[in-house]
Amino acid sequence: MNKILIAVDDTKGSLQVVETLKNLLGDCVGGGCVPKTIILLYVQKPQGRSVMGDLLLSTSEMKTLKESLQGTEHQAQLDQKAEVVLNYFKDLLEKQGFSGIKPLAVQGHPAEEILKKAQEEKAEMIVMGSRGKRLHNLWMGSISREVANNAEMAVLIAK
Repeated sequence: MNKILIAVDDTKGSLQVVETLKNLLGDCVGGGCVPKTIILLYVQKPQGRSVMGDLLLSTSEMKTLKESLQGTEHQAQLDQKAEVVLNYFKDLLEKQGFSGIKPLAVQGHPAEEILKKAQEEKAEMIVMGSRGKRLHNLWMGSISREVANNAEMAVLIAK
């Protein structure tokens, strides 16, 4: 496997992703079975009021929200948080012996952006955590479920 995409955020589920990778590939670090490139993806989810309540923002609403955030203090805070999370996980992966890590922050709906970046980057596998704490998401979180159901490549969900 040459390229995997690891989706991370600031939850405990993302810590489990690194632990799972270490357990699966730890003996291979430095060998031929470790991916040459790891795309480390953090998705900023801008918050806004949808005309549909708490449901997802429409594409046009998301575009408008992204545009209105550009150059604001709020966007600067989102960017700073993304940088902190990506640096944390990059360091953590490097301490486990992984290399070829490409940190990437994007903005939008997490499942859509994970799927889009995996396609653009030609990732062979998506690795992500699952929160699954709510009753209606007993086994997987809604984002991990959406990614698993719609991905065109293998998906590993660490729990």
